[in-house]
Amino acid sequence: MSVRYKITVAYDGAAFAGFQRQPNQRTVESVLEKAVTIMSKSDVPVRIYGSGRTDAGVHALGQVFHFDFMHEIPEMSMLRALNSLLPLDVQVKKAELVSDDFHSRYSTHGKRYMYRVSQGEFTDPFKRFYTGHYKYKIDIAKIEEALPDLVGEHDFSSFVAAGSQVTDHVRTIYEATVREDKENHEIIFEFYGNGFLYNMVRILVATLLEIGNGRRPVHDILRLYEVKDRQQARETAPASGLYLKKVYYPDELG
Repeated sequence: MSVRYKITVAYDGAAFAGFQRQPNQRTVESVLEKAVTIMSKSDVPVRIYGSGRTDAGVHALGQVFHFDFMHEIPEMSMLRALNSLLPLDVQVKKAELVSDDFHSRYSTHGKRYMYRVSQGEFTDPFKRFYTGHYKYKIDIAKIEEALPDLVGEHDFSSFVAAGSQVTDHVRTIYEATVREDKENHEIIFEFYGNGFLYNMVRILVATLLEIGNGRRPVHDILRLYEVKDRQQARETAPASGLYLKKVYYPDELG
């Protein structure tokens, strides 16, 4: 009889073609499945199920996946064994035995994303894979005034990238924040919501940066809800600054 494991993992997305398995590409999913399959000592690959996808270049501090294993191994032993098999840009942070009705994707209550923006005049060679870059002057007070417009249930049709196969664009954001890290010359955004559309966080960040720079009215997000037009939101912030920070389940608070 098999047992189910919930695994929380962090990864540096710079050298991955995203989370989801793709032919002839290095992906997080394929690397994780290889490690779990080696653990199983089976000729049949063990399938893992992620809480969701991240795009090429996007990082994770707390991605979650689950898999069914043919026999029970202590949680700490599972964590150590997987980490011994994984490359240095992936690390298992936690391994938990869970009930068979747990599903890493369908049991989620919400997700929290972080986005880091570097504000140097030029792109920092040591940050280029880990932050977005915006050299223009930013008025943080304008962004702080705009952020409450994101909180609540809204139709985010103007903030979903072309290519999304999802037709329902209504999502709820519980919390949206921004702060300055003056020591490192960065602006850091966080968004916590019940779900996010394809490239939604990156489009929101680009829109908020334009508000902070005075290129948009402070409450332009309210107009963008109404027009439901992706072209009017314009820019998409780079993948390099985006981090999946945490995935929440019903027994966890945001």
